[in-house]
Amino acid sequence: MAYAIIHYFPGGTKDQYEKSIAAVHPSSGGLPTGQIFHTAGPTPGGWTVIAVHDTKESWERFREQILMPRLKQGIAGGLAGPPQETAFEAHTLSM
Repeated sequence: MAYAIIHYFPGGTKDQYEKSIAAVHPSSGGLPTGQIFHTAGPTPGGWTVIAVHDTKESWERFREQILMPRLKQGIAGGLAGPPQETAFEAHTLSM
């Protein structure tokens, strides 16, 4: 079942997002393995990222092996983490 993640970065900006995404997504410009949807944009007071993975396990692998280690290391000029997170099994996914 698809798994959706919403990350909110208080005070986050487009420039910080672009630096962060360059550090955690494949250099080919594609999505990480298992991620089937990604969108992001400014929201009141910060920046929000929404991603959908094909399974919860796929999300957990990406989070533990790529995302959190890079955020903990610090990404020069990137989003400060950890973000506020909401996650859920997607009942419906239309694209």
